[in-house]
Amino acid sequence: MARIRPFALPDAKATHAVFVQAVQIGAASRYSAAELREWLPDPTMPDDWGDWLAQHITLVADEGDRVTGFFMLEATGYLNMAFVTPDRMGTGLADQLYAALMDEARLRGIIDLTVIASRHAQSFFARHGWRFAPDLTSIPGHPEKDISHALTLSRAMRRALD
Repeated sequence: MARIRPFALPDAKATHAVFVQAVQIGAASRYSAAELREWLPDPTMPDDWGDWLAQHITLVADEGDRVTGFFMLEATGYLNMAFVTPDRMGTGLADQLYAALMDEARLRGIIDLTVIASRHAQSFFARHGWRFAPDLTSIPGHPEKDISHALTLSRAMRRALD
């Protein structure tokens, strides 16, 4: 079982590698090559990647000497990143990360959550009770984000706790 822990700056390179592998390999069967290039046009880690993850609620899955997944939630309730390595997909690791992140959200009083789920992640979020939010017009904290062609899911944690 993985140890789920808060992100630390030394995890930056490993979390970026998880992201790249999850997109380029894990999601490859559900996207065209052009869509994958649009999602990840440059696999080079941005200089501010670690700082960006550190300023949000980011949890990592640590298995021995290897980071195998991470989830990142913004204080606005936008679940921005949810990735595990391809070899850990379907093993329950994402469920562990998700449960820990939801516990953290509840502790911080973040009860209204939003995610733009990839085709690859839609069933995962649906299994956890997320529902389509067709009336949502923007992502909290990201009014510039174009969601017109994205699947958007929303979940009010208040209901989930009842």
